[in-house]
Amino acid sequence: MYQVKLYNKIAKAGTDLLDSKQFCYGEDVENYDAILVRSAKLHDVEFPKSLKCIARAGAGVNNIPLDICSEKGIVVFNTPGANANAVKELVLGALFMSSRKILSGYEWTKTLAGNGDQIGALAEKGKSNFAGPEISGKTLGVIGLGAIGLRVANAAISLGMDVVGYDPYLSVDAALQIKREVSYTTNLDEVFAKADYITVHVPLMDATRGIVGEESIQKMKDGVRILNFARGGLCDEAAVIAALKSGKVACYMTDFASEELLEAPNAYCFPHLGASTPESEENCARMATQEMIDYLEKGNIRNSVNYPNLKVPFESDNRICIMHRNVPNMIANLSTLLSAHGANIENVGSRSRGDYAYTIIETKQEVPESLLNLLRSNQNVAMVRLITK
Repeated sequence: MYQVKLYNKIAKAGTDLLDSKQFCYGEDVENYDAILVRSAKLHDVEFPKSLKCIARAGAGVNNIPLDICSEKGIVVFNTPGANANAVKELVLGALFMSSRKILSGYEWTKTLAGNGDQIGALAEKGKSNFAGPEISGKTLGVIGLGAIGLRVANAAISLGMDVVGYDPYLSVDAALQIKREVSYTTNLDEVFAKADYITVHVPLMDATRGIVGEESIQKMKDGVRILNFARGGLCDEAAVIAALKSGKVACYMTDFASEELLEAPNAYCFPHLGASTPESEENCARMATQEMIDYLEKGNIRNSVNYPNLKVPFESDNRICIMHRNVPNMIANLSTLLSAHGANIENVGSRSRGDYAYTIIETKQEVPESLLNLLRSNQNVAMVRLITK
């Protein structure tokens, strides 16, 4: 029986899958094989030697020490696309709010309380202060056409907007889903120059940090409206605030609050609501749990952020799963070692990702613990485990 430690409350849609598999799970489980987590920070957690994988019920993995996990052979999963519709809907709401001054109009209207029968007339008199443009016919720039970005782009087309999308790593799957009306570019400056509204949907890394900054803002139209519901660091706050004060940027909508933004004019911060829907939490929990189960029971990897995806049909009696560094002759050395100990290889699959690789080897012969320990003794091997039918 596999032991699963829960960090945060995991939606019942996920734990129900563990019940059906008779897994032992809970917040107090020790010597666990897997972790199910949402937003809890794991950087200071001392992982037990038994830990084989971490499944994050969400897309971002900033709360997980990826380098340490890779070195130890711990597979980290996330759930790309599971919360995509929830974030898309929030972005669309922010798109309307950025244009029509809905929030400021609402706050002003509340100040009319106490005026009794005069409220209607006062509201009519003051409404001109909250006029804003329609989005139909305007251009939306979408930076990043992944699971969320492509949905936002498609929805904007349906709302009558022109859309220019940027993504230098556009996947085949995403390309097939994007509406033909979306104009695609690999030139980010084209987005900055054309867009009346810009929304950011890329992961946060060194190459994307501050992708919206002082230099890029100068290339944008005067009065541009910027939306960031991906990661806070994607927009240089100081540059955005300066542009808000000068009027270069008409409005900034974000899911990532800070002291400076809360005090900035025409900046609207939300409490990280992107995936805060019951549907999204259920989708993420279900997907993360399924990924974890498939890896623990069969060794298959899907949606890992630190090891390669690999799915091999389970055709023999014993399956040896080896997490190792991506170095020359590794598979040959492993095969030679197994053959020398009388293990006839029936099936093999291997893939690499950056500095690390994953190999599955199947054999009908019984695999003793001594052989597994011999494989583990290789300095380039991070983890070895055996799965039997």
